[in-house]
Amino acid sequence: MSRPLIAILRGVTPPEATDICAAILEAGINRIEVPLNSPDPFDSIKAMAAAYGDRALIGAGTVLSTDDVGRVAQAGGKLVVSPNCDQRVIVATKTAGMQSWPGVMTPTECFAALKAGADGLKIFPASIPGPDGVKSMRAVLPPGTLVYAVGGAGPENFAQWIAASADGFGIGSAIYKPGDRPEDVSRKAKAIVAAYDQAVQ
Repeated sequence: MSRPLIAILRGVTPPEATDICAAILEAGINRIEVPLNSPDPFDSIKAMAAAYGDRALIGAGTVLSTDDVGRVAQAGGKLVVSPNCDQRVIVATKTAGMQSWPGVMTPTECFAALKAGADGLKIFPASIPGPDGVKSMRAVLPPGTLVYAVGGAGPENFAQWIAASADGFGIGSAIYKPGDRPEDVSRKAKAIVAAYDQAVQ
């Protein structure tokens, strides 16, 4: 079962990346991003993509330039997530055959991202518009638009966000913090999966 959850591994290092990735996959999450402000992020992406690219959608977060899009592709990544809506990054991502999830906050940014070819929208930080804001924006978005809430959305309020029409979530520190061991990540990831499964029942 593929759940609409993206594990955000900010701060992960190459030596631990594959073990952390394995723990997350075993827990039932198969979408993973390494933010580019992590140590040697392209090495981590390359290692995870080589080991688990056939089982998971692996890529980068905090992607701010077209040069970085190219480096993600070279590392074997298939997912590009940004905190902002840069149409050049979106177009470069789609040209390289990868999924594009730009960060948006307003209807203007939502439509700009979709026009550039984004696969889905990352409402970030979601705590600012909140569930009510996302529900209001959904009324004007094209049918079928995928909307993920990131920042302020998590296992404690999955149900509230889902009721407001969120399709999925990006989960950062609740699933991984620098220094966490694979067993720590496994425990947290399983709890998040259980909370999500309960919320969608």
